[in-house]
Amino acid sequence: MEKTLLFIKPDAVKRKLIGKIIGRIESAGLDIVGLKMVRLDRKGAENFYQIHQGKEFFLKLIEFITRGPIVACLVEGSDCVKKIRELIGATDPKRAAPGTIRARFGTSITENCVHASNPDENPEKEIDFFFGRVPGIGP
Repeated sequence: MEKTLLFIKPDAVKRKLIGKIIGRIESAGLDIVGLKMVRLDRKGAENFYQIHQGKEFFLKLIEFITRGPIVACLVEGSDCVKKIRELIGATDPKRAAPGTIRARFGTSITENCVHASNPDENPEKEIDFFFGRVPGIGP
């Protein structure tokens, strides 16, 4: 069984989309084996998104992700990583396939409702960030 991280971003939490997004994950035959609502502080957000440091959108991303709580989901299932990537769609909701989470609920490239671990960018590190002991996560 594969595991991956998906989190529901502050825009979707504020718009009360948590249940709809989790329902989509479960309807795809995947299991949520870990779940927590957290609020990242600036240092925690910079640590999590360090792969994007130096890019033009980095500061905007940090400001966005720290403005409200997120819901981290540890997802498990057969072919989980591929299924989650297909379920959420492209980063830009305008380019995401119809019926995907981002196409349905996203409003911009930044406010696209969800983050899912990229299999090429160390998903284990992201899982450990939320479900291990990492500084920077507040209540």
